[in-house]
Amino acid sequence: MRTKRIVVLGSTGSVGTSALEVAAALPGRVEVVGLVAHTQWELLARQCHAFRPPTAVLTDADAFARADRTAFPQGTRVLHGPDAVVELVQAAGVDMVLAAIVGVAGLAGTLAALEAGKDVALANKEALVVGGACVVELAARTGSRILPVDSEHSAIYQALTGHAAKDVARVVLTASGGPFRGRAAGDLAHVTPAEALKHPTWSMGPKISIDSATLMNKALEVIEARWLFDLTADQIEVVVHPESIVHSFVEFVDGSVLAQLSPPDMKLPIQYAFTHPDRVPGPAARLDWAAMRVLHFDAPDRAAFPALDLGFEVVRRGGSCGAVLNAANEAAVARFLAGTIGFLDIARCCRAALDCHDYDPTPTLDGLLALDRRARMEVQRWTPNRP
Repeated sequence: MRTKRIVVLGSTGSVGTSALEVAAALPGRVEVVGLVAHTQWELLARQCHAFRPPTAVLTDADAFARADRTAFPQGTRVLHGPDAVVELVQAAGVDMVLAAIVGVAGLAGTLAALEAGKDVALANKEALVVGGACVVELAARTGSRILPVDSEHSAIYQALTGHAAKDVARVVLTASGGPFRGRAAGDLAHVTPAEALKHPTWSMGPKISIDSATLMNKALEVIEARWLFDLTADQIEVVVHPESIVHSFVEFVDGSVLAQLSPPDMKLPIQYAFTHPDRVPGPAARLDWAAMRVLHFDAPDRAAFPALDLGFEVVRRGGSCGAVLNAANEAAVARFLAGTIGFLDIARCCRAALDCHDYDPTPTLDGLLALDRRARMEVQRWTPNRP
């Protein structure tokens, strides 16, 4: 058994900190050789003392300038900027990169790792939403593996082991329903950011929490599933499952259905990506079968949560739509958190951005990034059309 040397992009976020818990529980199997954070230099320094990586990177210039170098262990170089991230993920001593930087900001590190032939444990769904074709083609060319860390896609990946694409009739992604499950559209017009951030099941950062409240997270996961598993829109469905125990289903052409069950804990899919194809004891919580008496499944309310349909539209249209939807959503979520638009306006902003952009069926990466910037500007100019 050879130790797997891992770089964690986004080490101070919720996925990153869970990943370090997993790494600490797997001595001899996992070695952390690099950490990347954005602004939280104090937490990054503590992580460096715990894991002693040769390199740590702060991507925010102000945080790098403020950081106390004496807070870091002597054996750790502290670097700054996107070039340092590329240097780190492409280093010869790296086997796998955990991509856990939220949003399109995580795309560059993912692409750099794949370009160097590294395996990527992918928690940054936006990489495939924005650059799906570019990402999967690059991985195929360099021989890199993309191992999904989202619990839903990890569940599908596990269920598909030993099966070919021709065996699959459809996959069903489960959604917790977020904090507003069961509420009608008319009840959502005046919800506050504080209410939207109160997720009933998962502990996540603010952007992902808002995405869960709008069901945009599920829209993005639909797009991600399309690229990870080479599916059509008609092969993907979503059901609301508030217990978050069943993480996804795979229905095969013969009618058999396989599901993956586990408590709502990101440590298990992270560990599976780190140790694949091996299964070993780890820190993830176990199911309490005596306490688990009932599991609920319901159809999502598409009228109350129109963001979900945008994801299926992107899968059907392809091309530049994913980049535009992702950028518009990031900008709209920021505006909602800042209090300049309402909760229901998030999906309306995204709808407007998709409708007005210059659609390109085969965009280049540079073209996608240009559309990303343009969509963000459109959302900043967007004003609600209210009586």
